[in-house]
Amino acid sequence: MADIVQQRLEDRIPSLEQLERVGLLTNKEVKSMLKRSTALEYKLHRTVQRKDDFITYIQYEINVLELIKKRRARIGYHFKREEIEYPIIHRINNVFRRAITKWQEDVQLWLSQVAFNKKWGTKSQLSKVLSSMLAIHPDKPALWIMAAKCEMEDRNSSESARHLFLRALRFHPENKKVYQEYFRMELMHAEKLRKQQQELEQAKIDVGEYTFSLDILSGKLAEVVYRDAAQKIKGAEFIMSLLQIAAIFDFTKELQDTILQDLQTQYVDDCLMWDFMAKRELDAAGAPELQSAKGRASDTDRREERCCVVYEEALKSLNTEAMWTCYVTFCLERYKRKTNVTELKEKRKERLLQVLQCAHDAKLLQETYYKNWLQVLLSSGDTVSATQIAITATQRFSQSVEMWSFSLQTLVHVESTEAGHLFQEALKHVNPKESLPLWQLQADWSMTSQIPEDTETFFQKGLLSPVPAVSSAMKEKYLEWSYKTSGYKRARKAFTSLHEHRPFTKTFFMKMIEIEKEQETPKMSNLRDYYERALREFGSSDEDLWMEYIKEELGRHGNPENCGKLHWRAVKTLEGESVERFTTKYTLLQTGHM
Repeated sequence: MADIVQQRLEDRIPSLEQLERVGLLTNKEVKSMLKRSTALEYKLHRTVQRKDDFITYIQYEINVLELIKKRRARIGYHFKREEIEYPIIHRINNVFRRAITKWQEDVQLWLSQVAFNKKWGTKSQLSKVLSSMLAIHPDKPALWIMAAKCEMEDRNSSESARHLFLRALRFHPENKKVYQEYFRMELMHAEKLRKQQQELEQAKIDVGEYTFSLDILSGKLAEVVYRDAAQKIKGAEFIMSLLQIAAIFDFTKELQDTILQDLQTQYVDDCLMWDFMAKRELDAAGAPELQSAKGRASDTDRREERCCVVYEEALKSLNTEAMWTCYVTFCLERYKRKTNVTELKEKRKERLLQVLQCAHDAKLLQETYYKNWLQVLLSSGDTVSATQIAITATQRFSQSVEMWSFSLQTLVHVESTEAGHLFQEALKHVNPKESLPLWQLQADWSMTSQIPEDTETFFQKGLLSPVPAVSSAMKEKYLEWSYKTSGYKRARKAFTSLHEHRPFTKTFFMKMIEIEKEQETPKMSNLRDYYERALREFGSSDEDLWMEYIKEELGRHGNPENCGKLHWRAVKTLEGESVERFTTKYTLLQTGHM
């Protein structure tokens, strides 16, 4: 082992001497580097090798390269790169190779070596690393795509990139991303050749017998890729992704028409195709640039109307929920777009409400859009229609908590007389375990809109609920309502009647503590009783509760002598990490930092 390390250290001496000779490093720095390199080399030859040692060594050598680069820029010396940088780069690649040989499954190591060679311009080494990486990890499409891009962009070799994509398709014959990038690469290659031809023609350079292939220049290779992809991968979404890639390039009009024609003939039963075709009308060539805002708004309205015509045509043959969803989504997006032209805004709202009504009549409107529908109606001040739609929506989605919740909020907002009846219906239809939002909503409504006797009846029903979450939440609401409507004595009576009936929440006890503290002369005996009852339920895990109790004893009405006992009890009662957190907070409190 020592012989190998010594040999490698001797191999680096010529480059170190050169660094000192040209003034990039001092003698002291060279010795320091040699000492550091010796320690790093020995770490790599341990019996049990560690990946971190290799990474540390590589990072150290890269830092040396960066230092040399900065020193060169500072003193203006740009010679002898073959004798200085190249041996270091070769050494780094050698360490990478040794690490990768041992940890071949670590993709990040491979990618680090690729990034290193790209940065330092070692193109031949880059190609070898990519080839080795793909031999070990042929099952990862992203690596094939990255390798092909490196060949195309860094090594300027479209032939090598094409070869890699073809190999990738042998391993991943139905991978969408590989086909998309392969398609893009062929179009980029054609664009590059077109620019070269244009530059040669402008410079009037005679290229002899060499001619550019018209098929390649027009993107025929990309069309071959498209044909192959369309046969192996079905789906309008994938075909549209290729069309969008082709649209980036200005010479692909014929190719785009081909893809568009295939899309329309092969996917007539796919709502995504119709959605795509409809939205194309927005970008279709229209009237010349109009100066006035009303003129532009009128043109926009005509474009949107043409989109709707396409959607209506689609619904004749494809009357499905997915198709209506595309139509409604489009109208909703256009409605939300800002405009200062009132006529266009009203036209969009009218169109959206009409489409929502048609989708609802066809019983194909998704649940989420009823909320948007109600919001539009409420913003327009049409409370009658909003009430009607809210009630109808709950009938259609009678088991949906979200639908009941929003519909009931709407009825409460418009002060509908139907609210009380629908609250009762909601609790009959939804799953009791999911009904908490409805109970909370009804509690808020009842406290503000019903007479106290009805509210009392509602709360008594909620307190007896078999669902723990509901009964706990109702205890909090009931205590709050009792205090607001009848004062402290009623609140204390409510608390006394409930404090033995589990389950509880911490908020229930803290709310009673707040009520007690709001009185002119709060009783410390009552506060202690509330805290003790809370600690009985949550004392093993909630260190903040103990801290609040201790602070209360340190307060004006408390007894500081009880703090020591509380601390001892807390340490004995709390479990796990809560003990450490409590000790820290208690120490901060004693030192005046909390």
